[in-house]
Amino acid sequence: MLIGVPKEIKISENRVGMTEAGVKQLVTEGHQVIVEADAGLGSGITNEAYQKAGAKIIASKTEIYHKAQMIVKVKEPLPDEYELLQSQQILYTYLHLAAEPKLTKVLCEKKVKAVAYETIQKPDGSLPLLTPMSEVAGRMATQIGAYYLQKDHGGKGILMGGVTGVRPGKVTIIGGGVVGTNAAKMAVGLGAQVTILDVNTSRLEYLDDIFGGRITTLYSNALNIEQSVTQSDLVIGAVLITGRKAPTLVTHQMITAMQAGSVVVDVAVDQGGCIETCKPTSHTHPTYEVDGVIHYCVPNMPGVVSRTSTYALTNVTLKYASMIAQMGLEEALAFDNSLKQGLNVYGGSVCYEPVAKDLGLDYVAYKL
Repeated sequence: MLIGVPKEIKISENRVGMTEAGVKQLVTEGHQVIVEADAGLGSGITNEAYQKAGAKIIASKTEIYHKAQMIVKVKEPLPDEYELLQSQQILYTYLHLAAEPKLTKVLCEKKVKAVAYETIQKPDGSLPLLTPMSEVAGRMATQIGAYYLQKDHGGKGILMGGVTGVRPGKVTIIGGGVVGTNAAKMAVGLGAQVTILDVNTSRLEYLDDIFGGRITTLYSNALNIEQSVTQSDLVIGAVLITGRKAPTLVTHQMITAMQAGSVVVDVAVDQGGCIETCKPTSHTHPTYEVDGVIHYCVPNMPGVVSRTSTYALTNVTLKYASMIAQMGLEEALAFDNSLKQGLNVYGGSVCYEPVAKDLGLDYVAYKL
């Protein structure tokens, strides 16, 4: 199979869809890989490194899309890339289509075979291709929150861990999955007072166990969310419902009740956000204020720790890229049910039910 790796064009997106190690593995398996010139520079991977691994460097993004049978990316195509997509082309990337009605329409109209990293799901419910980026985003959320709590960055002047005789910062994390757990690890490490809310009591028991009583766990309901949020210095939105738009759990009224200079970081923004006052920002303009509360809502947070993120991503995406390239998409879907969960658009229709439901589109199940 001829596989194309284009350069990402989203603002401050420095990741790339495949490392030189991934290229070498696919070439060893007998495939051709074409990489857009300078696609890997943001992750410290040179054109020469790709060439040494067996890739061909192509200067034109248009040529990459025109030639490749499968496009391997990091982020969803942006409007400037819509016209480049080819009919029957395999698109293998993060898509988050529940928050992307225009892109979904384009993928259907062009009959692109779209496989979303974030909905590839194992029988135990885990999301292997989302996990490493969730780890990165969770850890970054605490780090970013601590930064903006500083007075010189607009915050209330809180040190997360406090000092002797002064209380630590209060951190509320809504969602106890991979993002929430990693955010908590960082916050606990800084010495903050941490509360995690989740609707899964088994997950709360697990978190209580692994943190050894160093955090407070609460069942996620409207009252507990309100009381926790309004008393917090930092609120981290870490809610995920696989493939679906995130539910709004933190209301504008709760944000208004927070002290000025408090910070919210909504990691769920790429799925629409779980905080009512959330709207997508970018790494160049990452924050805005609502009623004196600083909001950080960047959808591609891991893009600025690109070297770590790119290598972590290829570690988990390569298995399925290799499978698709070796078997063809349809045979690979029949072979691996986890991969089948990743198919979002096929034959001009949405074939992932949560996306169809959130966007009000017809759901057409993929048939083997």
